[in-house]
Amino acid sequence: MTNDRLPFPFPVAAWTGASVRLIDQTRLPVELVFRDCRTIDELGEAIRVLAVRGAPAIGVAAAYGLVLSWHLGVAAGEDLPALGRGLDRDREALAATRPTAVNLFWALRRVHDAAVAALASGADTATVGETLLREARTIHDEDIAMGRALGRAGEALLPDEGAVLTHCNAGGLATAGYGTALGVVYAATEAGKRIHVYADETRPLLQGARLTAWELQNQGIPVTVLPDVAAATLLRQGRVDAVITGADRIAANGDAANKIGTYPLAVLARRHGVPFYVAAPSSTIDPDTATGDEIEIEQRHPDEIHGHRGERFTPEGVAAFNPAFDVTPAELITAIITESGVVKPPYDLDTLLPKC
Repeated sequence: MTNDRLPFPFPVAAWTGASVRLIDQTRLPVELVFRDCRTIDELGEAIRVLAVRGAPAIGVAAAYGLVLSWHLGVAAGEDLPALGRGLDRDREALAATRPTAVNLFWALRRVHDAAVAALASGADTATVGETLLREARTIHDEDIAMGRALGRAGEALLPDEGAVLTHCNAGGLATAGYGTALGVVYAATEAGKRIHVYADETRPLLQGARLTAWELQNQGIPVTVLPDVAAATLLRQGRVDAVITGADRIAANGDAANKIGTYPLAVLARRHGVPFYVAAPSSTIDPDTATGDEIEIEQRHPDEIHGHRGERFTPEGVAAFNPAFDVTPAELITAIITESGVVKPPYDLDTLLPKC
């Protein structure tokens, strides 16, 4: 297991000048490895296999992906019209990698729109490239600032000493480096509060056991990993003060899509009188999606259910059901925490939408 201590905020994604460099999260916690994506296909594959994952982190990686697209076209000697066509093509390719996380499409649109505006102004090749990189870095920096602001908004909801239950990974590894759900924990810790985190292991890919536990330990925050099915017992015993999760998309009415297994946690929290909070950037709110029923749920490969890291543990020939996300109805959400503040039902999310 790796004991390497990373700087904080974590360097989840970066532009090196010739590649998009990512922490390869498929290798954690066994080893800390950086993955250099030198083509759009390599970056798309990294997103698909969850080498980079978490809605904000995917958005930042994809933003740098359009910088890579332009860089590759320039290196190939393409003229401006061909570079523009390549940018359109690669934007579509990256958008097709994950269908649920709205930050992906939001970040791609921002960077692409910046390039289109620069082209329309008569900018030359170098200037357009600089514009792309500046917008991608702005998205990156904004996400870190967002995490800090979201954390400050949410930490007031936590006691001076207590426990939080979370699901999947919504920390620095899922964002540009600070976090959403875990950002609330980081902010509370920075404010002097003593918070213990219970992390669902998060089947089938164990993001809680592998990633949440690793990054909290990396930052010196006490964490206990539990099987997903043990959460009910923990809540019934009164050992949890709040459940906090992230979200990959929030519909206009407040319904929230997050990693599969989130919805039953909300039901359990309501049953046991524990507040259930969703922490996500305002860019996760999708005003064009009226309710959670309209959110496309990614269906992942059945092999993720049949085994892990090459070892199969189901009988050959059995089927597997492997949705990546579920939707928590707004009526089960105590509050939504964003960088703009805490909003409680009935949800009116228009005021939280990013202005860009």
